[in-house]
Amino acid sequence: MNTVFISILIESLPFVLIGVFLAGIIQMFVSEQMVARIMPKNRVLAVLMATILGALFPACECGIIPIVRRLVSKGVPMYAGIAFMLTGPVINPVVLFSTYVAFGNSWDMMIYRGGLAMLVAALVGIILSYQFKNEPLLLHPVTTSQSTANVPFGRKLLGTLTHAVDEFFSVGKYLVIGALVAAAMQTYIQTSTLLEIGQSEAASSLVMMGLAFVLSLCSEADAFIASSFQTTFSTGSLVAFLVYGPMLDVKNTLMMLGTFKKRLVISIITYVTLLVFVGSLFF
Repeated sequence: MNTVFISILIESLPFVLIGVFLAGIIQMFVSEQMVARIMPKNRVLAVLMATILGALFPACECGIIPIVRRLVSKGVPMYAGIAFMLTGPVINPVVLFSTYVAFGNSWDMMIYRGGLAMLVAALVGIILSYQFKNEPLLLHPVTTSQSTANVPFGRKLLGTLTHAVDEFFSVGKYLVIGALVAAAMQTYIQTSTLLEIGQSEAASSLVMMGLAFVLSLCSEADAFIASSFQTTFSTGSLVAFLVYGPMLDVKNTLMMLGTFKKRLVISIITYVTLLVFVGSLFF
C-alpha cells in the first residue's frame, strides 16, 4: 500500500503545484474588473465560455480546484467555475492526445471522450446556475486583495509565490488524505470482483465509473489503462471510465469537500454520475 500511496502522490503533486501557482497569478494579476468585462452576463453563455476555457488548461482534477477557488473569489460565477473545473482535466490538448495514442491513433474514442465531457460539464453548470442563486458556496471564502494595478512587477511576482504557498498548504492536506484513501482502496478492493459484476451494458458502465473513482488515475495516463479493457468492456463503459474519473475520484472529492459547501459537492457528484451514466449508454 505504501508504494501505491507514494505513486499516486508523485503523480498528482506536479499538477497541484501548477494549479496553486496559477491560482497565485490569478490573485495578483487578474482583477475583478477584468473578470467582469470578460465573463458574459448570460448564464448559458458564461457556462459555455467556461467549458471552452477549461479545455485550454492542461490541469489534473486536483490541480484545477485551487484555480477555480481563486476565479470564484474574483467574481466568476460558481456555476461557471464548476463547468471550468469539470472540463479542464478531461478535454485539454494533452489528455486528448494521450487518448488518441492509447487507442491506436484512433479519433473515435478521443471524440467520444471530449464530446461527452463537454456536454456533461455544460449541463451541470447550467443546472447549478438555477439551483444555487447568489449563494456563498466556498467553505472558506478567499479575501481578495486591494487593486494591484500600480504594484511593481517584482512585488506582484513575490505575492504570486506567497499566495501559491498559502494555497498549497490549504489544499495539500486533502491531496495527501485522498492519495492515502485511494491507495487503500486500490490495495484492498479486488478489481476482479468489480469486473465480474459488469456483465450488462448498464452494469459495465457503473463498474467502470466505480473503477475510475477508486483508481484515481491522472487524466494524462488513464486512457492507457482504459485501452487494456477494450476486449472486456463496451465502448460506452470505456467512455464512462474516461470521463468520470477526471471529474470525480477519491482525491478531488476530498479536495472539493475542503473547498466548497457540502450541498454543492453532493449536487456535483449526483449530476455528474447521472449524466455520465446516461451518456455512456448512447455509445
